[in-house]
Amino acid sequence: MQSNFFAGESFVDLADCRARAETWCATTAGLRIHGTTRCRPAESFRAEELALLLPLPGAPFDTPVWTDAKLHRDCHVQVAKALYSANYTLVGRTLRVRRDSTTVKLYAAGELVKVHPRVAPGKRSTDPADFPPGKSIYATRDVESLTRMAGALGPSVGAYAGAILDTPLPWTKMRQVYRLLGLADKWGALRLDLACQRALEAEAVDVNLVARMLERAREDKAADQAPDVARAVVVQGRFERDASEFTTTTAAQR
Repeated sequence: MQSNFFAGESFVDLADCRARAETWCATTAGLRIHGTTRCRPAESFRAEELALLLPLPGAPFDTPVWTDAKLHRDCHVQVAKALYSANYTLVGRTLRVRRDSTTVKLYAAGELVKVHPRVAPGKRSTDPADFPPGKSIYATRDVESLTRMAGALGPSVGAYAGAILDTPLPWTKMRQVYRLLGLADKWGALRLDLACQRALEAEAVDVNLVARMLERAREDKAADQAPDVARAVVVQGRFERDASEFTTTTAAQR
C-alpha cells in the first residue's frame, strides 16, 4: 500500500487521504488476485471474515499510560497525584504502574501485585491488608476500631479515649490514644481504668495527666510503706563505740 497508494500522491488533509484509501481498497487492492491465497481479498472477506466480526465498541479504546513509582514507607505509591497501596513487603521498591480511565495496576518484576479502582487526584485507594500486622488501624485512620480497643481495657478507658478523639480531626489525636493504651501495659488495665475515671470526673482530658496520676499513686504507696521498713531495719554504725569508753570516772574512784 505504501508504494502503490501513497507513493507520488498528494492529499488535501487526513479526511481526503482516508476517503481515497477506502476507494483504492474497494476498487483496486480488494479486487486483484492475492499472490499467496490466489483469491480476491474483497471476496474472501465477505465469504469468511465478515460474519465473524464483533460489533464496534461503544467507546473509544481506553489507551493505558505506563509509569514507574516507588512504594514509600506508608505503603502507598503516588500515581497521577493520587495514592494507591501495595503490600508492605515491597516498601522501597520501584513498581511498574499501568493506569487507564478506570483502573490502576501495580507490577513488581513483571508480576501483577495489586489492582485498584482509579480515584481522583488528592484521594487514596487503600487496602488494609497491605499494612504490617497491627498497623492497619492507624494507617487507615480507623478511629472506631481504636475506640473499641480502648473500651476493651475498661469502660473509663474507652470513655477517655472517646473524649480524646472528640475533635473535628480525630485522626490527629490517634497517637495520644495509642499512648493511653500503652499505659495499660505498664500499670495494668484496672489501675488505668481507675485513673481515667478520676480524670473524667475532673474533666481533665490529658494523657500526660493520667500518666502522672499513675506515677504519683505508686510514689504514695511507697511512702506509706517506708516507715515500717525503717523500723524493721536497724543499721549498725560503722564507727559506733560503747558508751563506757566516754566516761571520765574509773571504777576504782567510784
